[in-house]
Amino acid sequence: MNFLKTFLACVLAFFVGSFISSFMWFFMVIVMALSMDTNTVSVRDGSILKIDLSEQIVDSPASDPLADFDFLSMQSTRKLPLMKALRAIEAAKDDKRIEGIYLRMNGGGGVEGSALLEELREGIVDFKQSGKFVVAYDEVYSQGRYYLASAADSIYLQPQGGMDWMGLSSNVMFFKGLFDKLDVRAEVFRPTACRYKSAVEPYILDKMSSANREQMQQLVNSLWKTIAGSVAESRGIELAELNRLADNLAVTLPEEALEKHFVDGLLYEDQMDDVFASLGVEAGKDGDFRFVSLGDYASQLSASGSSSASKIAIVYAEGEIVDGEASAGSIGGNSLARELAEVREDDSIEAVVLRVNSPGGSALASDIIWREMELLKAEKPVVVSMGSYAASGGYYISAPADVIVADRMTLTGSIGVFGMFLDYSGALKNKLGITVDGVQSNASAGMGEFKPLTPAERACIMRGVDKVYDTFTSYVAKGRNLPIEKVLDIAGGRVWSGEDALGIGLIDTYGGLKTAIAVAADKAGLGEEYRVVEKIQQPTGFAAFIAALDAKVRAAVAASGAGIAVEDYGRIRKALGRQGVVMYSPYCVELQ
Repeated sequence: MNFLKTFLACVLAFFVGSFISSFMWFFMVIVMALSMDTNTVSVRDGSILKIDLSEQIVDSPASDPLADFDFLSMQSTRKLPLMKALRAIEAAKDDKRIEGIYLRMNGGGGVEGSALLEELREGIVDFKQSGKFVVAYDEVYSQGRYYLASAADSIYLQPQGGMDWMGLSSNVMFFKGLFDKLDVRAEVFRPTACRYKSAVEPYILDKMSSANREQMQQLVNSLWKTIAGSVAESRGIELAELNRLADNLAVTLPEEALEKHFVDGLLYEDQMDDVFASLGVEAGKDGDFRFVSLGDYASQLSASGSSSASKIAIVYAEGEIVDGEASAGSIGGNSLARELAEVREDDSIEAVVLRVNSPGGSALASDIIWREMELLKAEKPVVVSMGSYAASGGYYISAPADVIVADRMTLTGSIGVFGMFLDYSGALKNKLGITVDGVQSNASAGMGEFKPLTPAERACIMRGVDKVYDTFTSYVAKGRNLPIEKVLDIAGGRVWSGEDALGIGLIDTYGGLKTAIAVAADKAGLGEEYRVVEKIQQPTGFAAFIAALDAKVRAAVAASGAGIAVEDYGRIRKALGRQGVVMYSPYCVELQ
């Protein structure tokens, strides 16, 4: 018997060891393949900078070893951080080898977030001041891609292609009916003033409340005003006419787009060669034009500023705010606080830009980060650059900054808090036949464990929620130098666009990451002599590698045909795990 046990254990160990060894070799090959992609880029005279959206432009640099690997295609897909993309466009402006920009609006990759589209568009508008051309081409223009393309001097469309021009919408999926079927009861704790704090509504209502409908209507109107206003200015079409065309879906066919002056020509892509020739670009000896991709061009640029120059550090805060350490796609309260402490203690860093792209999350983690922001601000200038959204806890950690810079399409504010408790006792008993019984030393011992809340427990939670809201609003009043009455008037959990946030004092100026860096340099009195360094949390060890792998597998599933179901399941799972006192805003209106 002992021999049999030993033999079976050896067999099991052999198979487990073989599996682990194969697994490790497989991913070592992947990492080696990715690391071998280091070809030197040669930019020749007469080149055209090609911004092909099959390259994905993301908000922050990748911090995992598999960031560029696509599990669906088993290929490496370049992800270009926004900062590198903007640097490349700025460098091309003065690069005599670059004749102009070709915006090839492929939909396979794209730009993550409406604010990134806005910042990329501003970079292209700035490039045009050089007098060099910008032309755009696509088979089918989505609204987001057309918004970006509208910065071009001329826009072309495939003769059998099409356009989306219909306005913006924001929809909310409600789960109360599902909870009712499962006998799960959600108890929500919100300060009376937080009537706009609607993150909890999907679990207690079956449609939008009047307050939520009011704020979301104003939000989509504000975002659409930015998009349509930019198109109206660049294309010379009246704003009222743009809205009429959207209402009537009157610009969908190529001929309609040409007639309404949305595009300048209907061409097949090979005919774009004639466009480049008409712009004075000379083809090479082989008859082909010289293109250099944005990613390749960015890769051959050296860091700006001398090594001895003063530094401005960019620290990235991207994802939901969670307690403790950061995981893939999240902001760890302790992790970010430690990173901010490091730049505070680094004497070579003269100013800090915190790039916030977060819907919020844990109230406790947000407060840990807030404290470190206060300590940092006391020693050197701190500027916050808001990305696509910096709301709720994302605004909480931004409030101490000397200056807050946001894009017009940034979602911000949501100064509010809520608590949520889910009672599963009915589901266990009525759906699964499970009952729970036990003993306790005191009336509230085991609070929240398999039983409804008592009045004393509800009062306890509500005291915590009220305290966090009072703290939040007082921090905003202090950080923004606003009377508390003013803060309470614009708070209540209400979400604002960057366009509206400026007028009510939540931000200081419009702009993107480049603007925030310029403001930080001015605050630190650095003039033109500074160097920008990006602080990126690098994962270490095998556990970090596995976490990156897990994130990639989840992303691959989400991108597959099951993506919608997985996304909905993810929302429910987040709700089930989001108990306690949190500051979270679920809205992020995206342009595709």
